Amino acid sequence: MGVFDDMLKGGESLIRNEAALDYDFLPKLLPYREQEQKYLATCIKPLFSGRSGRNLFIHGPPGIGKTAATRHVLRDLEEQTDDVHALYINCWQKNTTYKVLLEMCDLLGYRFTQNKKAVELYKIVAGIVNKSGAVFVFDEIDKAEDFDFLYFVLEEIYNKAVFLITNYKSWLVELDERIKSRLIPEMVEFKHYNETETKGILKDRLGYAFPDGVWDDKAFGLVAKKAAELKDIRSGLFLLKEASLQAEEKSSKKIGVPEVNEAIRKLDDFTVKNSAELEAESKIIYDLVRQHSGKRIGDLYKLYQKKGGVSSYKTFQRKIAKLEEGKYLTTKKETGTGGNTTIVEKKLSDF
Repeated sequence: MGVFDDMLKGGESLIRNEAALDYDFLPKLLPYREQEQKYLATCIKPLFSGRSGRNLFIHGPPGIGKTAATRHVLRDLEEQTDDVHALYINCWQKNTTYKVLLEMCDLLGYRFTQNKKAVELYKIVAGIVNKSGAVFVFDEIDKAEDFDFLYFVLEEIYNKAVFLITNYKSWLVELDERIKSRLIPEMVEFKHYNETETKGILKDRLGYAFPDGVWDDKAFGLVAKKAAELKDIRSGLFLLKEASLQAEEKSSKKIGVPEVNEAIRKLDDFTVKNSAELEAESKIIYDLVRQHSGKRIGDLYKLYQKKGGVSSYKTFQRKIAKLEEGKYLTTKKETGTGGNTTIVEKKLSDF
């Protein structure tokens, strides 16, 4: 018997549309974020009359629809009019002013950027956009290495709306005052989906990604319950995909509870992969927490110093808080003989 004999035949797969299991997939309808989308549209609307829209600081934990809702609004805007440019830029991928400017030129249809300096690109972008107006969306703004592009947009573009998206509410505090004073953004917080909403979103993706009858109802219920518990749609999508791969390895034509349980056991690895998004110092601290989950923050700081960490205790505390804000870990207050202390734990502990 060959090693491939028991596997699904030829090009058979349990997944009909794998792209639908990607978090960046944009379905035709985005449920449970209608109010947020209406508000974003309201902030853009003045551009239709040749006036500036409102600037927004959009924040909330990962996996709750900030990017998807904003991209939905931009898609509707592009279908509605050609008079307002919609510029979506991910600052994790385009993390310097020069890269952002090149991306702007590309989105605006200007291709002759080779050997041009930043100053020239500024003029090109302004020359195109100032004939009408634009919505600038800078996603994962906390990943940008400099913010000259923001200063440029706020100073040189006449009619615009600027949306900044991040997992970290605290990021705005650290923003350069000369930019913050020009931005004056309104705060938009995206809150967690509840259990019913989480199940509905994953059920919707199930319809896009899989043929009817592939998923056992109990197995899907387990995925939805775990995603709701973790308050992260991305985890649910990971479980849907990983469980289907587990079933395919067994040449099973149905995805059941055993496959979901196998996928759940891999969730911690999924979180570790996501941690690649962290900057170097935060990654060191995150790895430290994973190795010493349940320790007091003061004890963790001592271990951090032994490993060569140079940040002050206050900076260490801020980075712990930011990691919690990004849902990489959890903290809880405890009272002991020495007074109050903070216990730090990795996010995914027991399954």
